[in-house]
Amino acid sequence: MAEREHTRVAVIGSGFGGLGAGVRLRREGVTDFVILERADAVGGTWRDNDYPGCACDVPSHLYSFSFAPNSAWPRAFSGQPHIRAYLERVADTFGLRPHLRFDSEVLRARWNAEAAHWELRTTSGERTADVLISATGPLSDPKVPDIPGLPDFPGRVFHSARWDHDFDLDGKRVAVVGTGASAIQIVPSIQPRVRRLTVVQRTPPWVMPRMDRGINAVEQWLHHTVPATHRARRGLLWLIREFQVGAFVKRPELMRATEQIARAHIRRAIKDPALRARLTPDYTIGCKRILLSNDYYPALARPNTEVVASALTEVRGSRVVTADGTEREVDAIVFGTGFHVTDMPIADRVIGAEGRTLAEHWKDGMAALRGSTVDGFPNLLLIIGPNTGLGNSSMILMIESTLNYIADYLRTLDRTGAAALDARPRAVRAWNEALQRRMGRTVWNSGGCTSWYLDAAGRNTTVWPGTTAEFRRATREVRLAEYEVLRAPVPAEGAGV
Repeated sequence: MAEREHTRVAVIGSGFGGLGAGVRLRREGVTDFVILERADAVGGTWRDNDYPGCACDVPSHLYSFSFAPNSAWPRAFSGQPHIRAYLERVADTFGLRPHLRFDSEVLRARWNAEAAHWELRTTSGERTADVLISATGPLSDPKVPDIPGLPDFPGRVFHSARWDHDFDLDGKRVAVVGTGASAIQIVPSIQPRVRRLTVVQRTPPWVMPRMDRGINAVEQWLHHTVPATHRARRGLLWLIREFQVGAFVKRPELMRATEQIARAHIRRAIKDPALRARLTPDYTIGCKRILLSNDYYPALARPNTEVVASALTEVRGSRVVTADGTEREVDAIVFGTGFHVTDMPIADRVIGAEGRTLAEHWKDGMAALRGSTVDGFPNLLLIIGPNTGLGNSSMILMIESTLNYIADYLRTLDRTGAAALDARPRAVRAWNEALQRRMGRTVWNSGGCTSWYLDAAGRNTTVWPGTTAEFRRATREVRLAEYEVLRAPVPAEGAGV
């Protein structure tokens, strides 16, 4: 049998998390690592999501690495092509290309306690690594509901994250299922092209005005020539969002002022009282993700658009059928129904020290120490792990905090001479019990909605109930008391003779 390639660290995924991990590893002097990517290019969700109108709802200057500022963002809220190009530049600028292994999907990762390393089976072969970093992200694997009759639909069916660019939408009858962040960008982008657009809405979202604008050449020149101006802009954007956290996590009643802005946004664009009623949510704003758009409501008010305020329950031939009995004949069905967030497929592929998969370990809900490590899974580190998501700011801030933790984790291994660290169950339990106590009063748990932040049991295992600064402090360093130190196995007497 051919000897498997061994590296100090293996990283899964080449989106923001995976590329950030690669940069941080090199800065820590760790060059013995690979980044395993299932696709043929970097970019993660910004590679996969290339649907019409795809853009970020976090300001560009905050949605970028602090160590890789970009003075050339063309808009306050940049589109998918510019964000993907930014990630390609990060891979080039920081010398990550030699570490990338494309077309290498991880099929199985098993902890070998005797050898104290991870054994990986990928689509490009087998390998081992001392440390495994999972940066697959929660927005990686599309979720398409199991709808009776869908397999027999004669037209085109695709998810927003797997857009069918070969299908010509012009003059077609199209159903968009879902009204989340992707759908509200897709709808206004395709509405002028299609003959008939049916928006299947189970629950209306709260939509706020999108304060977007072009960034002119003078601003770009200033940020490039005087980097302090770029840092100041980023800092101000960060500070504004830090001040918003209190309303989300402690006093949801303060969200009423924001709700009035959202209601006025609906009134300005929707003159039909019946349609306006269908589009007005009955839960506290912020309970579900707040969406940003200036053209979503106007698109819904166009003559060729219909909003069906009922869940899709069946596909009957070429017709979509909703719970209220509405039937509409369509040529294509586009699902904007989100991703496997609380049931990430990678969890089925990672097997820990006790022979259980991560999914089995998490059968009662995802949980990790400081969002990064899991008891029984030594030397496994998660980027955007449980309860590290945000409802109002940039995930790049959370990723960089986790990278700080990973860097100290590796330094701790070297300092102690340990082969691995394994999070103590009581430490994981204490961390997550404290999180869940804080979660009870947040708008996500008390706002009267059901969102993708919650798992099947109604437990919020997704969002961080605090500021990004607080998370940065919590992940500044590894606390060795929270871990069991595992030593390298002692070779048997006479081994190697």
